[in-house]
Amino acid sequence: MKKGIHPDYHKITYVMTDGTEKEVYSTWGKEGDKMTLEIDPKSHPAWTGVHRMVDSGGQVSKFNSKFAKFSLKK
Repeated sequence: MKKGIHPDYHKITYVMTDGTEKEVYSTWGKEGDKMTLEIDPKSHPAWTGVHRMVDSGGQVSKFNSKFAKFSLKK
């Protein structure tokens, strides 16, 4: 590897949504910084299997009414 072109690799702590802390090596921030996660494997639907449909401003109902006449049936 060339000298002086790579970012500093140091220990940081990340805090998951439930308060669990893990110490890892990263190029993010400075030595000893804490990264607080908003989404992690314990809270993200892709890992938990819990999905919620969020309808902000009636977007889902607007979509359904717009495309109600279309069908995949013959």
